[in-house]
Amino acid sequence: MGKNHNTQTGQLTYSGWGRYPKQEASLVEPSSRDEFATCLAMSDPREQKTIARGAGRSYGDSALSEILLSTRYLDNFSSLETSESGHSTLRCAAGLSLAQILETIVPKGLFLPVLPGAKAVTVGGAIASDIHGKNHHIDGSFCDHVDSLRLLLASGEVVDCSRSHHSELFHATCGGIGLTGIVLDASICLTPLSSLAITQSSLIASNLEECMELMEQHLKAKYSVAWIDCLAKGAAKGRSVLYLGEHLPASENNARSKPQALKRRSEINIPFNAPSMLLNRYSMAAFNSSYYALKKSLPATAKIDYDKFFFPLERLRNWNRLYGAKGFLQYQLVLPLATAREGLHAILERVARAGKGSFLSVLKRFGKGNSNLLSFPIEGYTLAMDFKVEDSLFPLLDELDALVLAHGGRLYLTKDARMSAEFFRQTYPEWERFAELKAKCDPDQKFSSLQSRRLGLTR
Repeated sequence: MGKNHNTQTGQLTYSGWGRYPKQEASLVEPSSRDEFATCLAMSDPREQKTIARGAGRSYGDSALSEILLSTRYLDNFSSLETSESGHSTLRCAAGLSLAQILETIVPKGLFLPVLPGAKAVTVGGAIASDIHGKNHHIDGSFCDHVDSLRLLLASGEVVDCSRSHHSELFHATCGGIGLTGIVLDASICLTPLSSLAITQSSLIASNLEECMELMEQHLKAKYSVAWIDCLAKGAAKGRSVLYLGEHLPASENNARSKPQALKRRSEINIPFNAPSMLLNRYSMAAFNSSYYALKKSLPATAKIDYDKFFFPLERLRNWNRLYGAKGFLQYQLVLPLATAREGLHAILERVARAGKGSFLSVLKRFGKGNSNLLSFPIEGYTLAMDFKVEDSLFPLLDELDALVLAHGGRLYLTKDARMSAEFFRQTYPEWERFAELKAKCDPDQKFSSLQSRRLGLTR
């Protein structure tokens, strides 16, 4: 589709990355701030609700509504400034992807301080989800490095927000899943990049206890993430491969690892939906066993390109099709330190018994949370598991909800597609404060998603 002013599609079917649920919606593609304001002025929330949509990489229904306002044409860089002390700050529009930013700043020896597992995510989406990466235990969430942002309210007013100016609105917008308004642009603190190479260490853990002990022993590692076998049982329950990463020091740099223009990696496209029957407890158990055995036989340390380290799945285009036409749900939970061991054992036991685990299960250590009202991280452990959508899955997830609740945890809103309003209110203690602020900045509730209505945050 060409870059026409205020381009609007007819009713088409949209979904998040998990491809569940699906929603009939009109996609509107304004090309300027004024056109966004015009679209909002013309919308009637009594008839159709609106939500902003970036790259469509939120997994569930947080960016689904009757009208989707695309930020794809908010795609300009405003400034890149470096202070005398060497502190670098990027000002850019919300529709830019993290990949586009990296292509611009990496040749300058700069890097984004927090990266998720997908570089197609937009800046606006990163802020709305307050995304986290493999270094949360050290560097926190993405919004911890956002200095300020400009927010288009439902009224058409543009507000500059930061920790010192309209701070309540800032902390509601960061992690606020798009419900306070449309992020137009943001100022992001960058970090120096010594090399494109990452030194990766692979540590084998024969069970969950070993994995968590290794994570605690290596809290000073810059990056830390574990692949976990969620189908293993008995003494092998939670067997894992823990990956630690560090940027190659500048002193060890060479011509091949100096910052330079990024080369696109070869991609493998998944051209069609995989037959759902292929993804079952037997095929997944076989894959997990083979993967674990392979990693045990490979060298423990390697130097790899950062692109491969941060975005291992990006080489598989449309990898979400592997779960079949009905799509998949990612169930990402976090449990506080005090209850994480007990809770994770109980959760993995239940998943393994059900035989509905995934070959994409990830365990990470979180540091302390922040002051954003709906941000996901709390200090503890987060486990993410992908499940193909089938009727028998939902009773299992209800059981997992009960375990998460009993152990003081919560679920990630950006990955959610079925959490109940009661569960949400019990696990996000600042939800009422958020709702009060939402009522002030959007009294007619123009910004509303399928998720926000399900959770009782909007009508």
